Amino acid sequence: MTAQQAFQPIKQESTPTLIANQLRKFIANGTLAPGSQLVEMDIAGELGVSRGPVREAIQRLAQEGLVESIRNKGVFVREFGPDDLRDIYQVRTSLEKGASEILLAGDHAAAGEELLVCVERMDEARKADDLEAISEADLAFHERLVALAASPRLSRMHATLLTETRICLNRLEGSYEDESARVAEHRGIAEAIRDGEQALAMKRLDAHKDDALVRLVPAEHPTGQAF
Repeated sequence: MTAQQAFQPIKQESTPTLIANQLRKFIANGTLAPGSQLVEMDIAGELGVSRGPVREAIQRLAQEGLVESIRNKGVFVREFGPDDLRDIYQVRTSLEKGASEILLAGDHAAAGEELLVCVERMDEARKADDLEAISEADLAFHERLVALAASPRLSRMHATLLTETRICLNRLEGSYEDESARVAEHRGIAEAIRDGEQALAMKRLDAHKDDALVRLVPAEHPTGQAF
């Protein structure tokens, strides 16, 4: 066996990481709804582990802003208010605009075509009237947009918003009278990137953010459509 063919060490995730992953998933898909209390003893009993790794897992989620500790009451799944939602979308859009600038400076045609494949998957889910699949395709589009920029730092920062983004997408389900509008927004972004239209791509990313906030925060007012 040559040096290049040598076995690589197997990375094993720690128990707190595995527990945090499960809790994060339950928070993202709504199984643990906002305001739900996380009780160490109950979680440890269900998982068959000691309270130590559960405590560490919950601490990680607190650092990510997904849960909060209320003195003399306990730890609860965080409820996102209007300011939180605005902040999530502002930061996410800023990262995606940065990724788009990188794509537009490179092979934007190929990047745009890849993003359009994601849009077609979203449209297939729309035709099947599968809201969960539409949300998954929506998330995949945004993940792919950033991944295509091949910027490790942008990808890491974008990944930290993944659970919060899932929570927002869950809230968006059912807010569209016609899901084709949602598909059209993503198609417009992909086409602008494909065609090398930087100003239009930036405008459409902002319009996409504004449209989501109008649906999530009733007090928001649209700034105008760019499609």
